[in-house]
Amino acid sequence: MAYITVPEGVPGIRSLVMFRPETGKYLYELAQVLLRGDSPLSQADRELIATHVSSRNNCMFCMSSHAAAARELYGEGRYVVDCVIQEVDTAPVSEKLKALLNIAGKVQQSGKAVTEADIAAAREQGATDRDIHDTVLIAATFSMFNRYVDGLNSYTPVDPAAYAEMGKRMTTLGYVLPQPAKV
Repeated sequence: MAYITVPEGVPGIRSLVMFRPETGKYLYELAQVLLRGDSPLSQADRELIATHVSSRNNCMFCMSSHAAAARELYGEGRYVVDCVIQEVDTAPVSEKLKALLNIAGKVQQSGKAVTEADIAAAREQGATDRDIHDTVLIAATFSMFNRYVDGLNSYTPVDPAAYAEMGKRMTTLGYVLPQPAKV
């Protein structure tokens, strides 16, 4: 049960932004720009970065919902999502993406954990300034989102089917502010 009074049965961050839509609006806009906006990184890779950070933060709602979105976006390559969750170093993703996921993991710990060597390693694999920037901003943002969701103990479904539906919604509609139920 959430620590504050939010709409019952509405999972994760959705219930929290419904509680305070004037702040939630900006969180959703940021998620939309970061995960669906223009970027040299694919939408699937950006969702995977969000999943990786959320997994490292042990935020089950964010990890599960963004993993579902990443699976939808990867299509037949959906298996890579679970591989990254289990072990990034052996996951069947490009060396560039592994280097970016390493940076994201460092940001999850502390922004100061990212080193010049981490950046150089990503550049050696073809990462651009924009790739690195977007990775760091996604990682920092999702660390905040994870703390928001878990800090208020928002509802986290346990049924994997609920996340599959969320993944479909996020990939088709994007990040749009939930509307209160009409009475």
